[in-house]
Amino acid sequence: MANSNSNSSLFLFVSLLLFQVLHFSSSQSFIGLNYGQVADNLPPPAATAKLLQSTSIQKLRLYGADPAIIKALANTGVGIVIGASSGDIPALASDPNAATQWINSNVLPFYPASKIILITVGNEVMISDDQNLISQLIPAMSNMQNALNAASLGGKIKVSTVHAMSVLAQSDPPSSGSFIRQDTMRGILQFLKDHGSPFTINPYPFFAYQSDPRPETLAFCLFQPNAGRVDSGTGIKYMNMFDAQVDAVHSALNAMGFKDVEIVVAETGWPYRGDPNEVGPSVENAKAYNGNLIAHLRSMAGTPLMPGKSVDTYIFALYDEDLKPGPTSERSFGLFKPDLSAAYDVGISKSSQTPSTPVTPSTPQTPTTPSPKPTAAGWCMPKAGISDAQLQASLDYACSQGIDCSPIQPGGACFEPNTVVSHAAFAMNLYYQTSAKNPWNCDFSKTATLTSQNPSYNGCVYPGGGT
Repeated sequence: MANSNSNSSLFLFVSLLLFQVLHFSSSQSFIGLNYGQVADNLPPPAATAKLLQSTSIQKLRLYGADPAIIKALANTGVGIVIGASSGDIPALASDPNAATQWINSNVLPFYPASKIILITVGNEVMISDDQNLISQLIPAMSNMQNALNAASLGGKIKVSTVHAMSVLAQSDPPSSGSFIRQDTMRGILQFLKDHGSPFTINPYPFFAYQSDPRPETLAFCLFQPNAGRVDSGTGIKYMNMFDAQVDAVHSALNAMGFKDVEIVVAETGWPYRGDPNEVGPSVENAKAYNGNLIAHLRSMAGTPLMPGKSVDTYIFALYDEDLKPGPTSERSFGLFKPDLSAAYDVGISKSSQTPSTPVTPSTPQTPTTPSPKPTAAGWCMPKAGISDAQLQASLDYACSQGIDCSPIQPGGACFEPNTVVSHAAFAMNLYYQTSAKNPWNCDFSKTATLTSQNPSYNGCVYPGGGT
C-alpha cells in the first residue's frame, strides 16, 4: 500500500509538472518585445537573436525592416513584425508596384526561414494632422495586401496599422469607448475584418498615471492591490488600468460592429528612469508594471469583456534608445542593456524564471521572521498587523486575476475560519503560486511576505513548497 501511494504521488507530481510546463510554454506566445533602433550603441543582430533565445519571448516587433535583424532571426521560431514607415504611405498608396517592390525587398528574401507574421503600415497616422496622409492609409494597406496575395502569402502574413490610445475619442469608463474619425476608421476596420488582421494599439498606463499621479492610481496602473474602479455603464469593477484600456478599445470596436476584430497591444511599457520633474519612472515601478503584466498575461485571465484569453502584447522595449529626443524617460524603457545584461529582472530568462535577488526589489527580500533564503520560501502570507481593509483589497485583487477562489466560498474546504485574514491568506498565496513566483508577485503593496512554514490546516491545502 505504501508503494502504491508513493507511485500515485509520483504520477500526480509528474502530471502537475507537465501541465505547468505546457501551460507556461503556450502562454509565452502572447508576449513580445519592441526593438527600436534610435540608438548608436546596440549590440550586433546575431547577439540580439541569441539573447532572445535565452528568454521566453517569442515575438519581436521592428519599426522598420532591417534586413540584418530579420536575417539573424532566421530559424529561431521568433515571430517578427516589420513596418513600413508613415513616409512610405504616399508611394504605397499611389503605386501598386511600390508595394510589390517593398514585399520583394523586405519579405521574400527572408520568409519563411524568418517568421514574419505581420506588416504594419504607418505608425499612429490616425492622430496626425495630415489629412492627406490619413486618406492614403487604406489604399496603402490594400496595395500591401494585394502584393502579399500575389506572392501567395495572403493569410500567412497580415497587414495592419498601429494606433495611439488617443485614437479613442472616449475611453473612460471602458464601456463608453469610441473612435475619432469614424468614417476613416470604419474603412480600416472593414479591411482588418476582411483579411483577418488585428487592430494594433499602444496603451500606456504610465501616461495615464502621469496625468493623474495619485497613489491609488499608481497601484491601479501597476497591477497592485487597490479598491478598483467601477464602470458606471456595466457595473464591472476593473482592478488594473491595462484591462480598462484594452476593454475600452473592445467597446469602441463593438460600437462600430467589429467586436470580432482581434486586438493586439503593439506597445506598452514603463520607464525605469526619468528626469527629476517626471512622475512615475523608477526601477521599482518599471519592474512592478512589466513583471505583473507578464504574470497577468500568463494567467490567461483576460479582461472583463474578453475573459479566458490573453491579447498578444509587445512590451516596449528590448533596449534603451539613447538617441531619442525628449525627457530622460523616453530613453529608459529597455529591459536589457547594450551589453545584453538585464536592466532589471521580470522573469523572462529561461535560466532564471524566479530571480532570488532582483534589482531594487519592490518587496523586502528578508521576511520579518527568520527563514531560509527566498528561493526556499514556498508560501506567500500576509504580514502581521495588516488591517482588514488592506487585506480585503488584496483578497479582491487576487480573486480578480483568474485564480480559483471557490475553496474560500461557503462550503469550500478553506471557508472556515470565516475571517478576512484567513481568506486573504489563501487567495494571496494562490495568486503567487499561479504567477511566475517572482518576489514581487508576493508584494500586495508591501502587505505580504514569503515563508517556508506550510500554512495548510485540516482539509485546507495551500499549494506551494520549495522551488
